[in-house]
Amino acid sequence: MQLSDLTSIIKAYDVRGLVPEQWDESVARAIGAAFAEFVHGETGATAVVTAHDMRDSSIPLSRAFAEGVLACGLDVVEAGLGSTDMLYFAAGSLELPGAMFTASHNPAQYNGIKLCRAGAAPIGQDSGLVEIRTWAEQEIDEPGSAFSRQPERVGTVTSRDLVAEYAAYLKQLVDLSGIRPLKVVVDAGNGMGGFTVPVVLSGLPLEIVPMYFELDGSFPNHEANPLDPANLVDLQAGVREHAADIGLAFDGDADRCFIIDERGEPVSPSAITGLVAVRELAKGHGTTIIHNLITSQAVPEIVREHGGQPVRTRVGHSFIKAEMARTDAVFGGEHSAHYYFRDFWRADTGMLAAMHVLAALGEQSRPLSDLTAAYERYVASGEINSTVTDQAGRVEAVRKTYGEREGVTFDELDGLTVTLPDGAWFNLRASNTEPLLRLNVEAPDAARMQELRDEVLELVRA
Repeated sequence: MQLSDLTSIIKAYDVRGLVPEQWDESVARAIGAAFAEFVHGETGATAVVTAHDMRDSSIPLSRAFAEGVLACGLDVVEAGLGSTDMLYFAAGSLELPGAMFTASHNPAQYNGIKLCRAGAAPIGQDSGLVEIRTWAEQEIDEPGSAFSRQPERVGTVTSRDLVAEYAAYLKQLVDLSGIRPLKVVVDAGNGMGGFTVPVVLSGLPLEIVPMYFELDGSFPNHEANPLDPANLVDLQAGVREHAADIGLAFDGDADRCFIIDERGEPVSPSAITGLVAVRELAKGHGTTIIHNLITSQAVPEIVREHGGQPVRTRVGHSFIKAEMARTDAVFGGEHSAHYYFRDFWRADTGMLAAMHVLAALGEQSRPLSDLTAAYERYVASGEINSTVTDQAGRVEAVRKTYGEREGVTFDELDGLTVTLPDGAWFNLRASNTEPLLRLNVEAPDAARMQELRDEVLELVRA
């Protein structure tokens, strides 16, 4: 195997690819050895914790990875089935580096690994993933060649069921025991939410109406990707059919959660970011809130109104987590429905965000649509992708067009953000891995948003 092959599966934030076409157990074994060498060399780690999702390939890949770790003399704690945020809980509570085997919302033929340091600290392209990739490549070509030390022993494996401890920890952070009774429809998409929701939300004043809780990595009902509106249709119908108070949709590894109100309408992740931010600020344990640059402008406004300090970042969990660590932020949110909590080792957990929304809803009598209306101030387009071969040229054409207009401002924190005098704005970012330009538009009303969206798309797709 050549380095270019590993480059195709080891991305900016994680490992992701087709099984077995792009990676298999031999690759997993090499990555396990490289990861063990990396974390031992960096911090002297003597053990690694692993967990896996419900995909058919997850157990074989995770066990092969463990073999690589063991061969380097480190022990393995197998947490077994779990969500990605349960793995982060394990890495945080056990103070161990961790590896989660999942391809998140990707189709059935994919799998991947999300790696973290002890304490759930991120590992990405700029923070260790390149070294791990290089060592794994060397290990594939010549086993043992990448590593300078000879381990004195082969590691041992222990199994540890952590889901109950994970659930208890979340319930300690958000107390739902005293809320009014709520009917909650949950679409797990045949993913890991079907495993964690019954444990985390049990024993509470919640009537759970389950949808697609059967663990099935072939995703027979719909893709476990709630970012695509098509995958919310069943949940929206379920909320209306059961006259529920709220609907929750989890992605495949259950680290993201999307919210549906009692009318069956999606609640913007930016509104959820604002709502949870207000709750975290009310604790009085910190004032900094992180939001990425495609989150609604309502978020920094609301944060300031409640005495907080908003900090704007690039898109991507490694940037969010780095800023949370630098600023000691109490909470961070992304428009992709990733929510990060200082109380959860700065890691992202859709379950904890969902519990905050359930608490906010159940602590008062209004329906969810009324409750969230205060956090939905503007109209957003959502992310629109355009296939473009000359990305830089198209971005420059947009810059030139709007640069000729009075009162327009630019910034380049992540791609090109253009703010217009009437408060409307858009961000245009190039994909790191595909010939795509990603457009997000927000404006004071729907007509203005549509006008600006169509104007920019015409320039992009010219």
